[in-house]
Amino acid sequence: MSASRLALRAALVAAALALGVLPASASAKGHGDELRFATFNASLNRYEAGQLVSVLSTPDDPQVRNVAEIIQRARPDVLLINEFDYDAAGRAVELFQSNYLGRSQHGAKPIDFPYTFVAEVNTGLPSGKDLDNNGTITPNNNDALGFGAFPGQYGLAVLSRRPIAYDEIRTFQRFLWKDMPGALLPDDPSTPAPADWYSPDELDIFRLSSKSHWDVPIKTRGGRIHFLVSHPTPPVFDGPEDRNGTRNHDEIRFWSDYVTPGKGRYIYDDKGGRGGLAPSAHFVIAGDQNADPLDGDSTQGAVRQLLENPRINTSNPPTSPGGPEQAALQGGANATQLGDPAFDTADFADTTPGNLRADYVLPDRHTKIKGSFVFWPLQSDPLFGLVGTFNPALLPDGNGFPSSDHRLVAVDVATG
Repeated sequence: MSASRLALRAALVAAALALGVLPASASAKGHGDELRFATFNASLNRYEAGQLVSVLSTPDDPQVRNVAEIIQRARPDVLLINEFDYDAAGRAVELFQSNYLGRSQHGAKPIDFPYTFVAEVNTGLPSGKDLDNNGTITPNNNDALGFGAFPGQYGLAVLSRRPIAYDEIRTFQRFLWKDMPGALLPDDPSTPAPADWYSPDELDIFRLSSKSHWDVPIKTRGGRIHFLVSHPTPPVFDGPEDRNGTRNHDEIRFWSDYVTPGKGRYIYDDKGGRGGLAPSAHFVIAGDQNADPLDGDSTQGAVRQLLENPRINTSNPPTSPGGPEQAALQGGANATQLGDPAFDTADFADTTPGNLRADYVLPDRHTKIKGSFVFWPLQSDPLFGLVGTFNPALLPDGNGFPSSDHRLVAVDVATG
């Protein structure tokens, strides 16, 4: 895409943001042939089990209000929220709807998602093993089946304005990493044996998903669209064995295999069903993939497994006016990156890795993309305060940003 076209798109998005609105999808207008799919790592994780429910029980938490306003301004029809702590009763998602999304935030129109899905994730689940090989077994964090201080931290939530085909949902929380053919199992560099960071008995219980992988079919007037959602682990916070980097790579690979005819035969879901997606099925892959195609620390071009998959439509990639502006203002690692900052979706440390494209909404190749955007306003925009820049005073809210260090990413697709 030419620089002039990127500049024009950025100007149009900036103009819409300045008015406090973004283009509504056709479904919102009642036509039903266009839907807005979005992903947002909203940093709605907290430090103890039950804390998120407590926070959401009142309508006045500043960070949550900012998150809700971003969603109200963006107005997705189908939304994945990453880093939304799981509770078995589903109270958190109910309270988020009633106390925040269902109430106007600073003049934004309330939004209702009558259909939601949450389920167990692997974060914080004790493994009973010394998975980080430091000589001590702990019940959480590095020795859990997925990094987390308690079971359910950093979970997922799907919110939809269109019906969910609940009886057709597939979850893959328990799929074992070793059961992926050619898996990039991490290697202990201190031994001559290959792929031996995890012992055989550890691999017998080690799950691929750091949180989970879900196939959530959405009922549209144009037929089913499979919303394929996940949140792969960050490819950092490890050592030369690259155990997080290799896991991130294979968590991303899972969806690439799932949607590619013939490659997903090895896959099994939590109910015992086998195989990948039917070749004729429509889908949208969404989530914080924690991987940039050109910059950052991901392993072996992890996200390019999706971006270069011929089954996936990568035209019209989401951009923002705020990404390039903040990359220029923040400098540091941003100044030497290879990627176009218009595609950035995460405001990370300026020392390393810099801002990255980490969050994706990727329809299948037969689904037409009508438009897309990253919610990242210019600093001069009245809505910039919803995303802001890092402020240590905001760290007690979880991440040092008014809402999140990630940006909401949306793609409008034609469904029929």
